[in-house]
Amino acid sequence: MRHVTVAGKLWYCVSQFFKTLLNFVTMRRLLSKLINRVLLTEPFAPIMDIGAGVHTNARRRLIVGLGNPGMNGWRHSVGMAVLEALAARLRLAESWHGDRHVSGEVIVSDIQDTQIVLLRPRLLMNINGVSVAKAAVKYSIKPEHILLVHDDLDKPLGKLAMKQGGSARGHNGVRSCVECLQTDVMPRLRVGIGRPSGETLVNRHVLGRFSQEEQKILSGVLEQSVDILLSQLTDEDVQSPLLPPGGRPALQTGKRRVCSISPANDTTCQT
Repeated sequence: MRHVTVAGKLWYCVSQFFKTLLNFVTMRRLLSKLINRVLLTEPFAPIMDIGAGVHTNARRRLIVGLGNPGMNGWRHSVGMAVLEALAARLRLAESWHGDRHVSGEVIVSDIQDTQIVLLRPRLLMNINGVSVAKAAVKYSIKPEHILLVHDDLDKPLGKLAMKQGGSARGHNGVRSCVECLQTDVMPRLRVGIGRPSGETLVNRHVLGRFSQEEQKILSGVLEQSVDILLSQLTDEDVQSPLLPPGGRPALQTGKRRVCSISPANDTTCQT
């Protein structure tokens, strides 16, 4: 009887702990949703803003690096690092400028017949969607033409994947974008950062800096990410003898990387 009582008390304590934890997570999500709505004073609607100007080409794309402002080199902001690498490849690294109307930093340029808008939100990750929605309205860009670049815990560092819309999979920055844009159709480039080892907490891992060993891998990941983004923007389906049909070109820097497209329309790349 005593064992039953002890087990019952233990179960009660465990259930109360998870109940409290669940309430905390729920309250945090509700708070983020409330802040999204407060900062996004008007519901999202892709209406052309005069400040966007008139562009002769119909193709316009918004590429967003999700992350926390001022946290360069942190795993959670690897999406911003990818955008910086893209700007450097396009020789636009010095062209970033703040735009208070979109609560972020932007670069506007052209690639072939496509006008691209690069965006680094100046808001915290959990409310990045406010900045994305504002930019979408200003530049009259539909959600399906917004490409999000973000970190992914479920993929090891060195692995990338293109996801064609769908749920946020627990990523707060993506969730904010879905809430503010009122749709989940946005394609995403998911950059693996891996899960923590040992007893390291997930939050500490995500909000930590890449180690020196990880940075050696990261440089190649950034190059690979830029290749994928440019391929997406220019619709170039370059074939390579190293790849299966429909594959993406891989960099030959150090270890061999293989990129392929799965039946679920996800482009996956790994070292």
